[in-house]
Amino acid sequence: MKGLRRKDIQGMLQALFQQNPNEAMDVKTIFRRLNLTTHPTRQMAVEMLVEMAQDDLLQCPEYMVFRLNNGGHIMTGTFTRKANGKNIFMDDRGGRAILVAERNSLHALTGDRVQAVLLARRKNHCREAQITEILERAENRFIGRVRGNKDFCWLQTDDKAMAQDIILPRRHLKGSEKGDKVVAVITEWPEDSKNPIGKVVDVLGRSGENNTEMHAILAEYGLPYDYPENVERAANQISDVIPEDEIARREDMRGVMTFTIDPRDAKDFDDALSIRSAGKGLWEVGVHIADVSHYVTEGSVIDREALKRATSIYLVDRTIPMLPERLCNQICSLRPDEDKLTYSVIFTIDERANVRNFHIAHTVIRSDRRFTYEEVQKVLEDMGEASPEDYGKPGDHAGAVYEGAAPAEDFALELITLNRLAKQLRAERFAKGAVDFDRAEPRFEIDADGRPTSVYFKFAKDANKLVEEFMLLANRTVAASVGRVPKGKQAKTLPYRVHDKPDETKLQNLADMAARFGLRFRIGKSAGETNKSMNRMLSDVHDRPEQNMMQMLALRSMAKAQYSTVNIGHYGLGFAYYTHFTSPIRRYPDLIVHRLLTRYAEGGRSAQKDRCEELCVHCSDMEQLAAKAERDSIKYKQVEFMAERLGEEYDGVITGVTEWGLYVETKESKCEGLVPLRDLNDDYYDFDERNYCLVGRRRRNRYSLGDEVRIKVAAADLDRKQLDYALIRK
Repeated sequence: MKGLRRKDIQGMLQALFQQNPNEAMDVKTIFRRLNLTTHPTRQMAVEMLVEMAQDDLLQCPEYMVFRLNNGGHIMTGTFTRKANGKNIFMDDRGGRAILVAERNSLHALTGDRVQAVLLARRKNHCREAQITEILERAENRFIGRVRGNKDFCWLQTDDKAMAQDIILPRRHLKGSEKGDKVVAVITEWPEDSKNPIGKVVDVLGRSGENNTEMHAILAEYGLPYDYPENVERAANQISDVIPEDEIARREDMRGVMTFTIDPRDAKDFDDALSIRSAGKGLWEVGVHIADVSHYVTEGSVIDREALKRATSIYLVDRTIPMLPERLCNQICSLRPDEDKLTYSVIFTIDERANVRNFHIAHTVIRSDRRFTYEEVQKVLEDMGEASPEDYGKPGDHAGAVYEGAAPAEDFALELITLNRLAKQLRAERFAKGAVDFDRAEPRFEIDADGRPTSVYFKFAKDANKLVEEFMLLANRTVAASVGRVPKGKQAKTLPYRVHDKPDETKLQNLADMAARFGLRFRIGKSAGETNKSMNRMLSDVHDRPEQNMMQMLALRSMAKAQYSTVNIGHYGLGFAYYTHFTSPIRRYPDLIVHRLLTRYAEGGRSAQKDRCEELCVHCSDMEQLAAKAERDSIKYKQVEFMAERLGEEYDGVITGVTEWGLYVETKESKCEGLVPLRDLNDDYYDFDERNYCLVGRRRRNRYSLGDEVRIKVAAADLDRKQLDYALIRK
């Protein structure tokens, strides 16, 4: 359509959205419906759409997607508080975040459901809103230290988003004293008061004590740090004697060589491997998983608590289990020389690691030996069976774990066979495009008071990978057994472990960053091509200063794995079908899978999909909270470790560049800290966001991602879990 003026296009757009008031349309749809075929008319239409969105006539729920703003200037949504006063309002109808200045916040708190009104837009300013009513308060709990004087007390919060201290009336201290770390809630926030008023709901202990600080991390995310007495009582009433009729109903595998392989300090052994010859170059390999579903019935008091938690939490110095200790460490744990009930996937595998057949069965096993990863690794290395790179990695060799254990060498043939099969399974997986994120994980040696005395790194060696490959094989086999159905048939409901494709923009940013370091990463036409290129890049960067940073950037380019009843496959692993079956002691989704497998094997109908999806969302959310708590506990110990080393110098690598400074990670301990921009006083530095660097205006000094620097430990703030470094030289 030619000869159109801006006024004509504006009228056409207004008419289109008035006729379709509830429809969101992308620009291609708009062009087609208005018959805009020339570049000038399309360009004018885009300009008009942007202007209409800026004037709040249209909403923009996604990039270049528009719909009529039916709600006018009054909206309902969710509020998020920021420490800098630049708070955020998110409209329920979607769209971008809207700024709410502190003076317009009505003292709303993060997560509150609020009503807001759009303010008139100021020229060259972003859109702002004012909170007019708080519809529903979120359950905000604040962790902090009690401060006070002779007149009154207040809570100095650890929450970075809460800039104001909370006033604590003395009658609401719950026995806490000055210097205690507590959990508090806000009871009121008068409109004319700068500070809210609150009360203490739990006393965690004295600030700085290890137990107090670990409990504070858990409390910050609303995670439990103790176990309800009624749940413990219910667990203590469960018998550890297996009835003979239960054994008779199961496939008896107590005569097959079976063992567990776990970390040295593990107590909950939820998986075991068995192996025996099946003749003619074939092996029968059993993956045996603790049958928690036999002991924890759906809807019981133990089950309700397990669902609430959804996962075990692993902090630096402790485990907060999903199940009571009697179950996770005793009855369900696959301890050696004890009969145990299991749910198993039993494979017949040839010497090239091809699965000839399998079956899934309720079984009873008797583990012959409890191995640590170190013991198995030592056997593989002593026999020349470990991968060449394993010999150069640090690590301890552990002796026998329990009194009377058979020598590890007695199991050498079985361990070597499993290792050879696992290597072939792993090679096949990567050949098909799985991503190899093999990162060293920081660990701490802790003294009796919980203080870190040294840092070491956990490397995945062949012993770890052996177990991993057979768990992966069991998980994908179980998922496919339910999800893969003949064409035209509907698969029964199952919680899958899914992993979406990465965002193209993030992949391109990773490719750009790789190029800056002379590394090659190419985004291919298929997922397999892209992942193979990423694996080559991660291999090429091995042992280089920027290795850890590039591994982290690669991880951040990926979507987050989650649970869902909608199977989209697992991108990172390269599996079309994948679920979690192998850890029901510590993950609730695995327990759901066990129950559904039993139900379907008995001819039961498909589970209700909507309810199962609700459970998937809950478990995914709890997993994320647990991961945050785990990271915070590591960060706390890193800060605590470096606090004992103030003034000491270290070699480091720049891992982040921002407008407020440089993040540097020490090579020795991988402890990351900030070199504040204010301390770079030799020049005035500009932040080059596109090239991830700071550039001096006069001397043109440049600090870029991956640069090696020398730093000194300047400050350590345990409450905020922050390290400050001083730059000595580049």
